[in-house]
Amino acid sequence: MGFATGRLTLPNAETARLSADPGAATTISPFGAHQAGVATAQQQYVTLVAADLAVTDAVSLRRFLADVSRTIVAIVRGEDTPPSSMYPDGAVTPTDFATGLSPVGLTVTVGVGPGVFALPGVAGEAPRRLRPLPEFTGDHLDPRWGGGDLLFQICADDPQVVSAATRAVRARMPGSAVIRWTQSGFLSSPHDGGTPRNMFGHKDGTSNPRIGTREFADVVWALPDEPSWFRGGTYLVFRKIRMLTASWDLTARDEQDAVIGRRRGDGAPLTGKGEFDAPDLDAVGADGTPVIAADGHIRRAHGFPMLRRSYTYDYGFLTAMAGGSPDPLKHPEDHPHAPGTKDHHHGGHGKLDVGLLFCAYGNDPDRQFIAAQTRLAENDRLNRFIQHTGSAIFAVLPGFGEDGYVGDTLV
Repeated sequence: MGFATGRLTLPNAETARLSADPGAATTISPFGAHQAGVATAQQQYVTLVAADLAVTDAVSLRRFLADVSRTIVAIVRGEDTPPSSMYPDGAVTPTDFATGLSPVGLTVTVGVGPGVFALPGVAGEAPRRLRPLPEFTGDHLDPRWGGGDLLFQICADDPQVVSAATRAVRARMPGSAVIRWTQSGFLSSPHDGGTPRNMFGHKDGTSNPRIGTREFADVVWALPDEPSWFRGGTYLVFRKIRMLTASWDLTARDEQDAVIGRRRGDGAPLTGKGEFDAPDLDAVGADGTPVIAADGHIRRAHGFPMLRRSYTYDYGFLTAMAGGSPDPLKHPEDHPHAPGTKDHHHGGHGKLDVGLLFCAYGNDPDRQFIAAQTRLAENDRLNRFIQHTGSAIFAVLPGFGEDGYVGDTLV
């Protein structure tokens, strides 16, 4: 891949990103009890690649995972990808797309879907909680943006590094896997180092467990009743959430804060003074009503700890018209205007596809994400402004050592 030579190597887990400077040579080791990219400070850019397997037995799957692992080890170090017998004579690889670029915290995290365990010869028992997600009330799911046998979460602090790494992984797929869907996103970098903001202007990720704490381990890593091969793994729930920014922008600031239960300006709960103050769900106002509304988002989501590594996406006009049932574009221009506003064309903003790539890690999806989303779907004031259009779940494989490969405990 030719990212760079001469670098600082960090352990893959419970590490802070040292620098968001695209010129920095930060390298995160791919080895350890857990894969990199979970207990790693969140990078600025991501591409998620889901694929369907083309192999038909465990032997072929093992060969593919070992080949992909060699590629991952090379590119996160800033080295060239291993040679492939599929390239014809005269083909020059790598393509120099990433030549001169540092790895800048590149991680590639691999997960598997339920279908992998149907392959003949896969000896590992399926993780106990790996099953397709239900369709929740209000979902606008497009089947082309969900599911998959494999997931590659590719993150770094330079979008071109992410793109080059995606290209390197994709190059190992012919004959073994076929891309099913991809999603790409970005994360803001507030100058004060604070919590990034989403498309609605609110801080996103305030309530995450802290990397390296007992709470983090208890929330994220596989529970003791899981198959022994899955020790060190976790689950990843993916949801593509379209955010109706035009409707949101025309909503009064006080109402926006009431929808979330936090102040947009500083991220503090409506009952607190600072972003990290615990919300007081028992507090009532002078009129006797709860300060944080009964259908306020943080009240409805309270009590379901999980790790979120979510990213903003902005696809413009490209994919919003891709379908889905129910139709996500039905009545796209329904939103309030100031009294006396003349009839007008809306400029197409109702068809924009922008929002959040929601990635939730946890060790019990039934009691974490599924329970939370069921409750949110029932009565969350935020539902007026969002549409869930993609959905998938994967078991993130345990880490591997220098003499192994990702998935070596499974096949």
